[in-house]
Amino acid sequence: MKIQLENIQPDDKSSFRLLHNPKLNDLFFWHFHPEFELVYIEGANGTRHVGRHISTFTQSDLVLIGSNIPHLNFDYGIKTEYRKEVLHISASFREKVFNEIEELIEVYELLGLSQHGIAFYGETKETVGGQMKQLHKMNAFEQFLEVLRILKVLAKSEEFELLHPKPIINDRAKKQQLRLQKVYSYIDEHYSQKINLEEVAQAVNLGKEAFCRYFKKSTGSTFTNFLNQYRITQAKRLLLSGRNIGETCYECGFESLSYFNRTFKKISGENPSAFKSKQQQ
Repeated sequence: MKIQLENIQPDDKSSFRLLHNPKLNDLFFWHFHPEFELVYIEGANGTRHVGRHISTFTQSDLVLIGSNIPHLNFDYGIKTEYRKEVLHISASFREKVFNEIEELIEVYELLGLSQHGIAFYGETKETVGGQMKQLHKMNAFEQFLEVLRILKVLAKSEEFELLHPKPIINDRAKKQQLRLQKVYSYIDEHYSQKINLEEVAQAVNLGKEAFCRYFKKSTGSTFTNFLNQYRITQAKRLLLSGRNIGETCYECGFESLSYFNRTFKKISGENPSAFKSKQQQ
């Protein structure tokens, strides 16, 4: 899977899009999109990586993510059984509907606050998590009404924390998105080769040090760590397709088998041979 701007096409021109129990735990999917995202996950301990915020959650998590905030899939690296529901809300819907209807002004303000990233806890998390688990059983109209109820519960809740002290909004957001997209595309095209940091920086018209600061600020990760995460994701894909460990190592841009094995285990918690054996079984 490429690292990219996620292009979400709502089903049947709906203002909402539900992903019921998507499984991406073997993928390092760092992405962003104009849509607001409400994600609920239960039955696992994992990492919450939204914008520049990185923390862990235990057993379950409920987070509302603002428009165009980069984030990592919440199930990345999870090895246990878990359940996940992801709801995308059209960015234009906030202005066209929530801003125009008096009874929904609180929801309009909630989506504005989501530019900080919002993690909900307590009874709110339990209640809304239960509601989200039922959405996939409903028809489009029932889903629409239930989503409004969910957003109303969140808007009235006091059981939340902001993940960033200031909203992640930049007047040059489009330019920054295009710059990030260039970096992601460069990684995707060259991850199987030796990547020179100066060349990546030059591709987005930055000096090496400025690029390192920009990338860490934008993603919360160093470029080297991010690149290794992506290479290991591709390595898993190749191992599952039948490649042996040596072929996989060099096809993913690693220059030594020992470094590949160490990096794979550091990121995945197991070495490549154990991963391949487990998947074959």
